[in-house]
Amino acid sequence: MANATSATIDPREAEHFGRLAADWWNPRGSSAMLHRLNPPRLAYLRAAIDGHWHGDRSGFAPLAGKRALDVGCGAGLLAEPLARLGAAVTGVDAAPENIGAARAHAAASGLKIEYRAGGIEAIAGARFDLVTSMEVLEHVADPAAFVRGLAGAVAEGGLLVLSTPNRTPLSRIALITLGEGSGAIPRGTHDWNRFVTPEETEALLADAGMRVTDLRGLSFSPSRGFTLGKDTSLDYLVTAVPA
Repeated sequence: MANATSATIDPREAEHFGRLAADWWNPRGSSAMLHRLNPPRLAYLRAAIDGHWHGDRSGFAPLAGKRALDVGCGAGLLAEPLARLGAAVTGVDAAPENIGAARAHAAASGLKIEYRAGGIEAIAGARFDLVTSMEVLEHVADPAAFVRGLAGAVAEGGLLVLSTPNRTPLSRIALITLGEGSGAIPRGTHDWNRFVTPEETEALLADAGMRVTDLRGLSFSPSRGFTLGKDTSLDYLVTAVPA
């Protein structure tokens, strides 16, 4: 697996996000858009977790006793909520600067999270009940190898959840022309040609031995912010299980 996934890291992408590490936890800083994305994607994740393991929807620790892996974890914006949901969490990121910021923030928050710098190969064949990778697929050098790595990390009976922007005229305008043009998103964050359509993502997952069980769109409006729905033209979330 290491040979298949070691080429997934794009050094330029890792360098770009590494420069943002110190500001990652500032909700009004360079990662402000990720902070706004987090509530709906956490809501989606919680619903996927409860549906998959038939847990108590009102419980505070639906991941108790389970292992979770967040690939492309940044400075821990998703890894920390997963830990609070009861999981033993491992976070992996290609930028060592992000891992340093993630470790420091987790320690200050009293959370025990294992963080590793590197690509998907950094998990060295380990298996997890839940594997997540949010807004990462569009930044890797080899999407097919990356998805195979994610799939290979899912334990029997486990769950994979990922999100990524769709390659549409709307995403180009919203994320690059307006988002990066206005400074709401750091310039150079996105390459529209590397965005992946839902059909392409489903095909990658199928080739990796995964079956898609849910696909949900992420839309944005100035009044409501990011919301979950049927419209996948901007961004979308996918849930998959081993086929």
